[in-house]
Amino acid sequence: MDNDDAALVERCRAGDVAAFEPLVEKYRQRVWRLAYNTLRDREEAWDVAQEAFIRAYQALPSFRGQSAFYTWLYRIVMNVAFDRARSRGAQGRAFGTERVPEEDWERVLPDQNPGDEAPDAKAARLEQRRKIVQALDTLPEHHRKIVMLSDLEGLSYREIADTLEIPMGTVMSRLHNARKRLRDALKPLLLLLLAFGALFAGSAPLPAQAADPVVRFGARVLLGTDAPLPAGLLAAPAAGDERMVAFIPKLRQLFRYREYASLERYRAEVPVGTLQVWSVPGDRRLELLPESVAGDTVTMRVRLVRGSMTELLTEIRAARGSPAVIGGPRHGDGVLIIVVWANANPQPTPERR
Repeated sequence: MDNDDAALVERCRAGDVAAFEPLVEKYRQRVWRLAYNTLRDREEAWDVAQEAFIRAYQALPSFRGQSAFYTWLYRIVMNVAFDRARSRGAQGRAFGTERVPEEDWERVLPDQNPGDEAPDAKAARLEQRRKIVQALDTLPEHHRKIVMLSDLEGLSYREIADTLEIPMGTVMSRLHNARKRLRDALKPLLLLLLAFGALFAGSAPLPAQAADPVVRFGARVLLGTDAPLPAGLLAAPAAGDERMVAFIPKLRQLFRYREYASLERYRAEVPVGTLQVWSVPGDRRLELLPESVAGDTVTMRVRLVRGSMTELLTEIRAARGSPAVIGGPRHGDGVLIIVVWANANPQPTPERR
C-alpha cells in the first residue's frame, strides 16, 4: 500500500477524523469518474461518491491493508454504484438510456489528442462514443466492471483482482471475453477502435493458412512476487536474455509485482493439433494445444493442472512479436505468470556446415 495512504489510514483508525480528508481529496475525482462511468448521471455519481467515502470511513477498522487503499475503495464504489443502477432499473428506468451531456464525454472517454476539431468531426466522434456506451451496456455486469476498471480506469490485472476479489486468471479471462463481446457488437464500426485506444487490435479476420501448418512456440513460467525471491532463484531478466529484457517492463506494468523470476522455459515445433505437456513447479503440468493459425496469429488452448484439479483453462492468441500473457494461481509468496510466444509457419533453420 502507498506509504502516505497507509499513514493516513492508521491515523484514522486511531481516531484522527481529520486524516481522512486528504484521502478524500486525493481520490475524489477518480471515485466520481468510476461512479459516473457506471451510472452516466452527474449528480447521481456525486451521491454515490459521497456514500462510498462514508462507507469507507465506517469500514476502516476492518481494513487490514492486504491490498492498496484505493483498490479497496474502488470495491466499495462499484458496489454502491451497481446497487444504485439495479435499484434504478427496478424502478422502471432502463440502465444507460439517459442522455449524456456532450461536455461530459470529455471527462468519461477523453481523446488522446483531440486537437482542434471541425464541427462535423466532433459530431462523428460523439456518435462513435455513444455507440461504444451502447455496446458496453450489452455486457453483463461482471464484464462491464472488468472493462471499466481496465480500459477506463487503467488498473493493472493485479489491482482489478484486488478490487473485485477474484483470481488474476479470472480477470484476464473475463476481460478477454468482454472485449470479444464488445468487438462483436461494434463489428460494423471498426473505426471506433480509435476511441478505445486500439482496444481490439488484431480483431480483423485474417486469411487461413494451408492445412496442417507447423507452429514454433515457446512458453515461460515466471514467479511474480512482492516478497524477496526464494534462495536459488535469480531475478529476471538474466544477463543475455534479450527477450525477457524487452518484456519485463511490460510485466511490471501489467502485474505491478516488485520481483520476477524465471522458473521454467519450454520450446516446441509441432503441427497444429499436437498437444504439448510440460511439468511446472508446484506439482503442476502445463498443457498447450495449438488449435489453428490465421495469418501470423496462433490460437492456443492453455490448461494448467494440479493433481486432478484444473487451475487454469483459457484460449489465447499469440503472434510473432506479440506474446500472450496469462496470470496463473498462487505459488509460494506470489503468483505464476505464463508467457507464450508463437511463430506460425516458421522458416526451416538452415543447416550448419
